[in-house]
Amino acid sequence: MTINETLHEALGNLDGAGGELVLDFSSVNRIDSSALRSLESLAAQADAKSVKLVLSGVPVNVYKVLKLVKLGGRTSVRAGL
Repeated sequence: MTINETLHEALGNLDGAGGELVLDFSSVNRIDSSALRSLESLAAQADAKSVKLVLSGVPVNVYKVLKLVKLGGRTSVRAGL
C-alpha cells in the first residue's frame, strides 16, 4: 500500500477516531508532493473534526520535510529511532 492510499484510508477513519488518529510512519523513507498534499488535507479535516493527528515513528529526513511545509504545527510528530 502506498502512502497516498494509507492517507486516503485514514481520511475515512476520522469519524471513528475517538479524538486521536495515529499513523505509523516508521516505514516511510521519503515523502513526495502528492503525499504532502494528501497529508495536508488529512490534517485540515482532522482539525475540523477536532481529531488530533499523530504521526508516529517519523524518520528524521521525513520530519525535516514536514517541518519545511509547516505540517509539524498541525500534527503531533513522534520521531523514529
